[in-house]
Amino acid sequence: MQPPESHGIDPIVDALARSVESLPETHRIGREDVPDPDALERSLEIYRAICFPGFFGSRSGGELDVRGFLAEAARIFEHALAPQLARAVGSGGAAGKSATACAEDWCRKVLVATPEVRALLAQDANEAMVADPAARGLNEIILCYPGLQAMIAHRLAHVLHALGVPLVPRMFAEIAHRRTGIDIHPGARIGPGLFIDHGTGVVIGETTVIGQRCRIYQGVTLGALTPELDRGGCVIRGQKRHPTLGDRVVVYAGATILGGDTVIGDDATVNGGVFLMQSVPAGSVAKAPRPEVVLKSRG
Repeated sequence: MQPPESHGIDPIVDALARSVESLPETHRIGREDVPDPDALERSLEIYRAICFPGFFGSRSGGELDVRGFLAEAARIFEHALAPQLARAVGSGGAAGKSATACAEDWCRKVLVATPEVRALLAQDANEAMVADPAARGLNEIILCYPGLQAMIAHRLAHVLHALGVPLVPRMFAEIAHRRTGIDIHPGARIGPGLFIDHGTGVVIGETTVIGQRCRIYQGVTLGALTPELDRGGCVIRGQKRHPTLGDRVVVYAGATILGGDTVIGDDATVNGGVFLMQSVPAGSVAKAPRPEVVLKSRG
């Protein structure tokens, strides 16, 4: 197909330009108050290498070179992330700080929190090793399991969310969502040792709380009921809308658990395909009615 003549394109471009100009909130050309998604992708790659050195990023150097690798990786991480944080905070800053000062402070706090994040991720990986008979070792889990990749992004995003960083935590969550099919809001509070097996279609909402050593399989939704409205018809924010899972809870594939008052007790199991809007006592099993299977002869 031949490209159209330029004179045929000009009216189209004029119409597009008028559309953009009439909806200024839909473009940011010539402005730098929105983080660059590509730069955040690079930041996440570097952070992944900091969390699991040698598995991701450079593999050069021996054991004695760990400090050198981490020093360089931390420098690159700050260089990549800080400008995007500054874009997110805008020109106003916070508590009298400039956007640049806020960004640098947030980057430093993320790095300070990273030893604890690494410990949590190590427990996530170890739980996968315990829970999945198909796993052949931690190398396979760290390099291949989408659930762990989603948790790397989530634990970084959650630190930023807790610091009050606007927009960037949500963008990190969407990067992980696109890569793995696992959608975890940065606000979700997740204890150590979460194993998300397969992972495709898992949704974990903003106010979800998950205890220690839980297991979640593909297609699970930890979601909210229809939000309450105020007298003006606007959604009431700041409420607990998503469920709470205790310690060592197992939620099998396709289960849906909704509501901020819904609590799944310690050591409980939610079977596949169950739809829950009520709490489950500790140690219990929530089952759906067994479907009827009807066999018909082809003859």
